[in-house]
Amino acid sequence: MEQINWEDFEKVELRIGTILEVSTFPEARKPAYKLKVDFGAFGIKVSSAQITKHYTIDNLIGKQIVAVINFPKKQIGKFMSEFLVTGFADENGDIVLTTVDKEVPNGTKIA
Repeated sequence: MEQINWEDFEKVELRIGTILEVSTFPEARKPAYKLKVDFGAFGIKVSSAQITKHYTIDNLIGKQIVAVINFPKKQIGKFMSEFLVTGFADENGDIVLTTVDKEVPNGTKIA
């Protein structure tokens, strides 16, 4: 494992946001959702996430997630992703979202 220094870590904008809208993404190669997330002062951004194994559209609305918001935008088919959803792979390789156990203001940076 390569080590990084504090300055490297500070460059990564890991921010909390609240999921406002979720829709299916039938054009994606692997099952995925399109997410619209409120990052407070950083605005409302969209991305896709391959999280259909553990989450339904209904249980995602209002959930706070941790995301990287300072990667360049990425074209996914006809869709432009504006942030990277973070999570951990379970024993089957399916993603479990990185979340918080208490609500914090949207846009808050990970400490």
